Amino acid sequence: MKILTGNDLKTGAVVWWDGADWSLHIDAAADVGDHGAEIMAREEALRRVNVPYIIEAEANEAGVRPAHIKDRIRALGPTVRPDLTLKPKDPEAIDWVI
Repeated sequence: MKILTGNDLKTGAVVWWDGADWSLHIDAAADVGDHGAEIMAREEALRRVNVPYIIEAEANEAGVRPAHIKDRIRALGPTVRPDLTLKPKDPEAIDWVI
């Protein structure tokens, strides 16, 4: 599975392409397949996202999980303050990163 990520141009927030728009939640990420470069070019031209890039990920019953730890941390939020993550009530949030 290939997904597209970047940063929202106005807020700087980490965002994920959901197939039609950008989402703060990785679980909404859509598989871009071989169309990632086209989507990146269009979204950069629209000035909606900064530095989009394609990453490898896998989807399972728990949701979408990036293959690389860097992007897992980007998806979750600060590892030093679990209460500020995008999954603050998930007791297994820290395990999700590793």
